[in-house]
Amino acid sequence: MGVLEFSNAGTTVDPRTPHQSESLVVKGVYRFTRNPMYLGFFLMLVAWEIFLGSVFAALLLPLFVVYMNRFQILPEERHMRALFGEDYDRYVSEVRRWL
Repeated sequence: MGVLEFSNAGTTVDPRTPHQSESLVVKGVYRFTRNPMYLGFFLMLVAWEIFLGSVFAALLLPLFVVYMNRFQILPEERHMRALFGEDYDRYVSEVRRWL
């Protein structure tokens, strides 16, 4: 759903190029979470952990969240703040990062 919203807005889906964002997407699933694609990855990992029944896999879930926050989300947020300024700050104040 997140990819579809980005596509409809005509902006980049590639997480490696947040500086190429054309517009700030705040509708659809983005009304509930600022990172629906990363949340989707996390939920897939949760499902995989349940399927495997592995305690070790469950221990990796917090590492995923920490890694994504530090190395993907925070850099993206810096770019979005630089591109969209007050509009992005307002969005951040209204919508949570994960859920």
